[in-house]
Amino acid sequence: MRENISIALRHVLQHEGGYVNHPKDPGGATNMGVTQRVYDAFRDREGQPRRSVRAITADEVSEIYKRQYWDAIRGDDLPSGLDYALFDYAVNSGPRRAAQDIQRELGVTADGIIGQVTLAAIAKEDVYSLIERLCARRMRFLRGLRHWNTFGKGWTRRVTEVQEIALSMATDPESTNAVPLMAVEAKAQDAPRENIAQSATVQATVIDVAAKAGAGVAALSALDDRWVQLAVIGLLAVAVIASLVIFRERLRAWADGWR
Repeated sequence: MRENISIALRHVLQHEGGYVNHPKDPGGATNMGVTQRVYDAFRDREGQPRRSVRAITADEVSEIYKRQYWDAIRGDDLPSGLDYALFDYAVNSGPRRAAQDIQRELGVTADGIIGQVTLAAIAKEDVYSLIERLCARRMRFLRGLRHWNTFGKGWTRRVTEVQEIALSMATDPESTNAVPLMAVEAKAQDAPRENIAQSATVQATVIDVAAKAGAGVAALSALDDRWVQLAVIGLLAVAVIASLVIFRERLRAWADGWR
């Protein structure tokens, strides 16, 4: 729906976040979901000098998303909810891939161009079912990517949230009020990635391991029997190893939370 672009963009930007340059991300440097390559092309078309995507403005973000993604998937002509689900897919994996997958789900020619035939097929569908099937197909595509092991948890969380919000929008198109894009931009830029050494989760885990080690040393100093000391050392080792395993999982969750 035409009026849904601001709502859809807000949700997309909440997933995309601020500036990132993950070494394993094939998109390279990205800010609010816009890659450096896309930003360069946009500035070239506008006759403006190239600059770092870090400096992208809210107006530029809105224009890029509308031109390159929303218009490409015919967002104005789609039912509420489906417009957001397909828009987010297009942003994450490209408009052509998103269009082809919904066309495959509809049983029409998967040429990657949403035209009258595709729109007519969509009009005959139950929008709730179509949203769920599109998200399921999107997950199958993502699982086949070579970076699944690195980004799989974050991708799964994103698609799950997209489906929930899209279904809610299909039920009540006015259930989610849009906020100004500048507010989203400020939130993304004012919340830099937490330093791993300062992470509360990591600090708590390190303190926990240290406490277990200190307790073990105290227990050993109070014992005279050699075999009892060895038993305590074994138990202490198990406790420390278990703590380190928990630390690793927490660290992974911390990293996933920033994708």
